[in-house]
Amino acid sequence: MRLLLVANLAKPRVKPAVDELMPWLESRVKLVGLDHDRTTDLSETEADAILVLGGDGTLISVARRLKGRRVPVMGVNYGRLGFLASFTPAELPKYFDPFVRGELRQSERSLLDVVVVGPDIKPELPAFEAACHNARFRSVALNDAVMTAGAPFRMIDIELGIDAVSGVRFSGDGLIVAAPSGSTAYNASAGGPILWPTVEGICITPVCPQSLSFRPIVVGPNSCVIATLHRANPGTTLVCDGQESTVLKSGERVLIRRSQNVLLLVENPNLRQLDALADKLHWAREPKYR
Repeated sequence: MRLLLVANLAKPRVKPAVDELMPWLESRVKLVGLDHDRTTDLSETEADAILVLGGDGTLISVARRLKGRRVPVMGVNYGRLGFLASFTPAELPKYFDPFVRGELRQSERSLLDVVVVGPDIKPELPAFEAACHNARFRSVALNDAVMTAGAPFRMIDIELGIDAVSGVRFSGDGLIVAAPSGSTAYNASAGGPILWPTVEGICITPVCPQSLSFRPIVVGPNSCVIATLHRANPGTTLVCDGQESTVLKSGERVLIRRSQNVLLLVENPNLRQLDALADKLHWAREPKYR
């Protein structure tokens, strides 16, 4: 078994953990590298599996950098929530050998393809690929793609279309388009629906729209979300997974659809999705009585 170790050395507890784990790991697998740079291309890695020491953000960066390479990823949480990096450091010795033997359950997590095109491109489906060739920005998101108003924080105008350029127009602070894995992140904080990780859908949630009736919606997995920016601020920005971003200008369009690629995420046998929601986000928590 060839293993790539990805570690977020910016977290105080990770560096001592790496120093302690390296001899233990080398006695069990063939280590093909230690990656601690979120910009490294992992699509050509020789690894048969990837072990991530960090938080959800570190694991998300791996998903983006794999660029569709189907390598099982196990995340050990040294961050805060640990929705995706669901194993604790104390659980690693118990589950590492089953992980490298391929005995732990893997789930296919949907990714989003995100592109930005200029106002002269009118990408009526099924011309998404043609639009991508003319894109000035491309990225992949495991959690979400967010159009945010930015400084000086006046409302922006967005026209939202599903499978077409034209659609409904609204004013507000932005728009969140989330994959199922990201439905518990910014999407949930903004009042959007929580999707089960295996649900094939895309969440669309406006951020503080100037409307009392603009509710979040979920569209099908084959839909293409086309958001045209009609009025922008100098700081209006598209942010993918909080890690890659580009400034947006009036007239530009953001196209988002489900990627053909997935992330193979190794699941913690001790953690069910409902338990994660209840323990980490206090979902369905009972009220506190006197």
